[in-house]
This record gives sequence, C-alpha cells and structure tokens, in this order.
Amino acid sequence: MKIMHLGDLHIGKSLGDFDLYEDQKYILEQILNLIKEKSVDVLLIAGDVYDKAIPGEKSVQLLDYFLKRLVETGIKTYMISGNHDSDERLNFGSSLFESNNIYINSKFNGILKKYSLYDEFGELNIYLLPFVKASQVQHFFPEEKIDSYDMAVRTIIKHSDFDACKRNILVAHQFVAGKDDPEIAGSEGLSVHNVGMVEKIGYGSLAEFDYVALGHIHSPQSVGLKHIRYSGSPLKYSLSEVNNNKSVPIITFKDKGELLVEFALLLPMRDIRHLRGNIKNLLDKKNISMENDFIYATLTNEDIVNDAMGIFREYYPNTVKIDYDNSHTKEIENVDITRITQNKTFDELIKDFYMQMYSCDMGEEELEIMKWAAKEVGVGNEAD
Repeated sequence: MKIMHLGDLHIGKSLGDFDLYEDQKYILEQILNLIKEKSVDVLLIAGDVYDKAIPGEKSVQLLDYFLKRLVETGIKTYMISGNHDSDERLNFGSSLFESNNIYINSKFNGILKKYSLYDEFGELNIYLLPFVKASQVQHFFPEEKIDSYDMAVRTIIKHSDFDACKRNILVAHQFVAGKDDPEIAGSEGLSVHNVGMVEKIGYGSLAEFDYVALGHIHSPQSVGLKHIRYSGSPLKYSLSEVNNNKSVPIITFKDKGELLVEFALLLPMRDIRHLRGNIKNLLDKKNISMENDFIYATLTNEDIVNDAMGIFREYYPNTVKIDYDNSHTKEIENVDITRITQNKTFDELIKDFYMQMYSCDMGEEELEIMKWAAKEVGVGNEAD
C-alpha cells in the first residue's frame, strides 16, 4: 500500500502583499499528478489545511477544488486540523465527505479516532489526532495527572485501542522533539524556542507506531527516529525557508516493520530568494534572473536608497521586503535595549517583536499563549 504524507498547506496564506492563490493551486496540481504517477492509495493531511481560522472565499473554493479532484482519483484521504484551523469549519460536511473516501477529524472528543484498511499484508490502522492542548485532554481524563503536552499524548494513546503488534500510522499536528530540537523553519518556529519544553512531545511517546505523519514544522525532517516525520509545507512561506527543498514523502507499506520512504520533489511556480549586496550590483542586468521569484533583499548601501522598493519592483515585481545591513544597522544592534523597553508593557514588547518577525499583527490567541509562557518561565507579573 502506498501512502502520501502532506501537511501545512496553509491555504489562503499571503506573502507580504502577495496573494499565493495561484502558487498554491499550482503546487496542489503537482501533488495530484504525483498521486496518479506514483499510484498512491492513501493521502494523509496533517493539519493547518487553512492559514486562518476563518478562511476567505477563495481559500474555501481552492480546498473544495482539491478535495473534488482527490475524489476523482479514487484515493482515500485522511485529514486532521492544525492550530491554524477552525475545528467547526474544517469539519463542515465531514459526514458527506466520508461517502467519497475523505475522512476528517478536526476536534478531539476523548477518543483517538481509528480507521482500518486491509491489503495483502493484513490490517493497517490509521489514527487521527487533531491539534490538542494539554488542558483539553485533561478534561476527558480528569483522573490522570496531565502537566505537559507529552503526558497528554501518552494519556490519549494509553486510553486508545492501540495494538503495537499491528501495523499502525498516527497522523498528528504537534511539536515533537528528538534528542535535539527539530530544525525550525516557517511560521511555527517562534513557539518552539519561547515556550521551551511546555509544548514539546518527546518522540519516545510515538515510537511504537510504524509511521508518524506530523504537521506543524514547515521544514521536512525526521524527528528522533526515521519513521517519525514532518512532511514540511509544500511551499516556502517565509525567508527562513529560503534554503529548503520542498518534497512530499511517499511511504510504501508491506508487512509489519517493512516500509520504504521515498521523497518526490515539489517545484514551485515562484521560488523565494534572498539577495544581498549593493543595489547597483544586485540590479545589474547581468545579475538578474528568475524575475518572477519572491525576493527578500538586504542592501549593504551605507545610505538609504530613496524608493528602494519601487526600484526593485521594476526588476523583480514580486519583491516582498527590503532591509539594510551596514554600519548604521550594526550600530543600532549594539544599542542598550533596556533603555528602549523601559516604558513599554509586556504586551507592547511582544507585539513589537512579533511584527518584526512576521510582518503582521499578533492575534489575541497568540498573545495569550506568550503571556502564559512568560509566567511559566518566571518573567514576572508584568505578563498578566
């Protein structure tokens, strides 16, 4: 049986001022073609299907189009929600979808949902675990002491019908860590480093599954063990991913303990590139290539270039951001930040930092998470 593992589609996401609708449709078409070419039997989608809890009309239409095309292929699709998804919106129509081999689990209800498939090697179980918080799990198991995300997941598995003697797959959307932290890339990186061990799940909790299909981290990688893997996002969604080559894992399952993972390369319609140097050199005709790529430019000019963005977009129309790295910026880096922060509240500081990192406003949910994390590490009452 051949199984494809996707995650972090983030349908509806934009890059700076640029709508990624066409880019996302292009990569989804590529995935559909791979499903046919590789004769894939099962598709796993490990959360963050949408980029926003309330997706726009075009986003809903694009997912509808993708699901319709999947139905036409005859593939079985298993999908969970991520932290960016709305449980209710992603679950809408799920009963109807099941008649077309699309199975959605968007909200944990105290039971680790299982679907069983059969091939010449026997039973293959697919467990769907949507994004959960420790507090949610505690609600369903009040007799258990659940003081971490790791303990939450261990409790869920303990109270399931999991049988390690059978072939088992888990689809989940969480932070799973190996001996070292996973390589962080994309919009989820902030939480790993700032929250520390609170949100992390040790890979040992999941070791007995034959394959763990993870979503949440945008950089494709295995975690702790080769069969515990983040598929990564199908597109680059931030500058931190500029050096990532995107791919999709395709797992061939045979008998218990026998699986082969291959990686099919994904090629975007427009890539993300980071250019660095003097503006005159960067925009010299002999240095210009792939004009339609998304461009982040770091200028080394000592003086500010008037209308640098306008100039750049004459050559690279999809320029996302321009910043500077020169003697002036280095001087600013050495400024005593304690003086800058003296008259700001925790909320103001963390919102400013978030804006610097992601070029967008921090939502109330993210702010509450950061305030809670600050309390956990003892920042003080100012985080209240």
